[in-house]
Amino acid sequence: MDRPHSHTYFKKAQALMPGGVNSPVRAFKAVGDEPIVVTRAKGDRLYDADGNSYIDYCMSWGPMILGHGPIKVLNEIRKAVRGGTSFGTLCPNEVVLAGLITAAYPSVERVRMVSSGTEATMSAVRLARAYTKRDKIVKFEGGYHGHADQFLIKAGSGLTTLGTPSSPGVPEAFAATTLTIPYNNIEAAKQLIARQGNEIAALIVEPVAGNIGTVTPQDGFLETLRELTANSGIVLIFDEVITGFRLSLSGAQGYYKIQPDMTTLGKIIGGGLPVGAYGGRKDIMELVSPEGPVYQAGTLSGNPVAMAAGIATLREIQSKPLFYKDLEKKTQHLVYGLNDAARLAGKHITINTIASLLTPFFTDKLVRDLASAMTSDTKQYARFFHLMFEKGVYLPPSQFEAHFISQAHTARDIDRTIRHAYDAFKKL
Repeated sequence: MDRPHSHTYFKKAQALMPGGVNSPVRAFKAVGDEPIVVTRAKGDRLYDADGNSYIDYCMSWGPMILGHGPIKVLNEIRKAVRGGTSFGTLCPNEVVLAGLITAAYPSVERVRMVSSGTEATMSAVRLARAYTKRDKIVKFEGGYHGHADQFLIKAGSGLTTLGTPSSPGVPEAFAATTLTIPYNNIEAAKQLIARQGNEIAALIVEPVAGNIGTVTPQDGFLETLRELTANSGIVLIFDEVITGFRLSLSGAQGYYKIQPDMTTLGKIIGGGLPVGAYGGRKDIMELVSPEGPVYQAGTLSGNPVAMAAGIATLREIQSKPLFYKDLEKKTQHLVYGLNDAARLAGKHITINTIASLLTPFFTDKLVRDLASAMTSDTKQYARFFHLMFEKGVYLPPSQFEAHFISQAHTARDIDRTIRHAYDAFKKL
């Protein structure tokens, strides 16, 4: 598939921006190629600068649960823009969206709007530290909570080894306040909290891991985290930037029926525009300035246009009683088809899936944590990506990312994807 205009744009971009992109995975380095330059999107399709179209399974990395360019969302954005794009004051849309979030999430008694998922998680951890008067936090290996310093940490040896920075620019001393343990390892969590629970302010977890590919929690994992943190006075933070309003109307906590102390949100609540939010119990959130002493501010927080997009998206979801069942049906259609295609082609893959998320791993092992995800053959995934890409199917340009299904994906396009996948598997 020829892409001369994308190539030209990318070359210009490389002279102007680090790596030619504003977010690393977009550079296609993990699959050894140059990125497409997208000029428009509609439904389940992307269109590049060369006029090529692609069935999209990234969906802007999750926000476009209704598909690209849903007319009701676009209409509300247009209406909001006519009133102005930024006020720097409280506006009605902030109040409406906050009401929709708190109504959907019983654990979120108060919410603060911000402009990104990173800002939400960073602020939530600061607040947890202030509330508990403790310094350390716990995250899980492979868990991505944005690019704030305390999250760019990888595990050392042993279950309770202090973290070391996984990015230059993160001070070793700061990294020492972040503890890491394997995802889905209940025993590791018990041991760590038994040893250092009185020093830990917060435990932050993606209830469904989405940044090592899709990895679901094993039975009892989230329940144990809830019990351990409650017993030790640790603030349990569910990072639902990906799972929020995707697994259910109440996200992962509604799906698994577990209430954390704090929740971070993003992606879907902005309807495709930049937004984030953090919230939780009233006694924690009342420490946020100006009600309390924990400072956090943002010029574009609660932006009226972003709020309008989020309101329209959530109302559209709420208006369809079978919304999540229909999404899961489409997802299972694709999962079953990919499994059959791989089997018929004589290939071994493991597909992890939940609700409208999935990831095919090129391994025959059960994928339940970072270590098992890393057994996937990334070279085979890259080859598979290219074979699908050339047929007009856009998968995440990295093995370790989730695939997203939207309301706009059609049975016809899913069937087309499965046919192309069978051909691709045969060529691997």
